[in-house]
This record gives sequence, structure tokens and C-alpha cells, in this order.
Amino acid sequence: MTDKPSSLPLSRRQALGLVAVTAGGIFLPAGARAGQVSPYAGLALFEAGAGVCAITPEVTEGPFYFDPKLERTDVTEGKKGVALNVRLQIVDAACRPLLGARVDIWHCDAQGAYSGYPGQGDGQDIDTSGQSFLRGWQRTDESGIASFATIYPGWYRGRTTHIHFKVFPDDRSVMTGQMFFPDSLSEQIFATVAPYNDRPGKRDTSNARDGIARQAGPLSQAALREMADAYQALMVVAVKAG
Repeated sequence: MTDKPSSLPLSRRQALGLVAVTAGGIFLPAGARAGQVSPYAGLALFEAGAGVCAITPEVTEGPFYFDPKLERTDVTEGKKGVALNVRLQIVDAACRPLLGARVDIWHCDAQGAYSGYPGQGDGQDIDTSGQSFLRGWQRTDESGIASFATIYPGWYRGRTTHIHFKVFPDDRSVMTGQMFFPDSLSEQIFATVAPYNDRPGKRDTSNARDGIARQAGPLSQAALREMADAYQALMVVAVKAG
């Protein structure tokens, strides 16, 4: 048995065929390619001087944040699930990439539990105190990009599928947000792929029913790409710097 995240499920093309999401959160009919209209095509994120970027809406930090002081690219720590590469490009209001901004991410595992806290799970009997899986931070490169190797997040009661992030453009400011995923892809993974489908019950909250997702709006919807052995979630985060 290996601790390496699972490769994409065999029916992944069917899942992505249901919906394609662009960088702006626009949903396309089945068969359309997000790359035809998305600035993420070919990993070509915003270039310097691209225009005016709408500031990404801030949302709640949530109850499960802590700083594990782990500067790293791979945050999986052996957690099993569908492999996911998260790429966040941090830019200012003029779409200029920010070099050296600190980016933190954290999210739940396939069973819906965060590291570092007691009283989790459907029975509130999961204790992950002292653990730091699916957390980490790093600095953006010259293109403003921070990239993390992780797994597709699971779900827990009352929330849709999401990844939390914090951006520290400098020593004086911080922006807190969340990244969201297409419901159709989440439902397909949770129903057919272990260990997501090992738990009883069914996800109770979609994007449309999640108040935080509605507050965040389309700018916080990830653009999903299918790679050879992983999904890739991309998002431009425009912040007020300085």
C-alpha cells in the first residue's frame, strides 16, 4: 500500500464533461473547453500590465486555522485522496504579479477532518491534535505563483467543498479567502473514489447553499484542468498591496 495520492478516477473525463469552469467562474455546456475562454489556458496566467483586476472578496478564516510553520510545496503528509495541484497567482489591483508574498493553504482530508483539532467528524469523535496534514505555506515566485501538491478536499456538514488560504502581500497586511470547486466534480469523486466514498451519509451542502461561497462569488471559483495524474486547480487572487 502506498501513501501516494490516488491518480485520477477512471471516469474523470465523464466528470469534467459535465461542467467546465473558467477563471471567472463561468460554467460552459458539456463538451466546451474552459481553455477556449479562460486566461489559464496553457498555464498562461495574468501577465504584468494586463489591466484592472477585481479585488478577490475576503471571507471568514473559519475555526481551523493555525500556523504550523511549515514552508513546503507538498502538504499531503501521506493523506490518501485524488491528487490535486493548487496554483494561486497573487496579483495587485493592476494585475501585476507579487513576488515574495506569503501564501498559506489549509483544508480538510477525504473524511472531512482538519489537522490539529479535536471534536471533528460526523460523530465529533475524531481528534487530530498535534498533526499538521494538508497545511503549509510558501512564497510566490516572480510570476506571483505559489503551487501546492495536495489532495482533493472532502466535505463536512454545513459546508461545500473548499480550500482556505491566506495571503500576506507584505508585513503589514493579510487577505483571507476560500477556493471553491464545481459541484458535479465533487459529487462524482465523493460517490465513486475511496476513501471519499468510505464514509456514511452524503454531502449536505452545495455551492449554491453555502453562504460563504455565495459571499465569495465567482471570483473564488477554481478553474479546473485535467492533467495526466492529477487535477489542477488554478485561481488568480487580486489583493490590495501596501
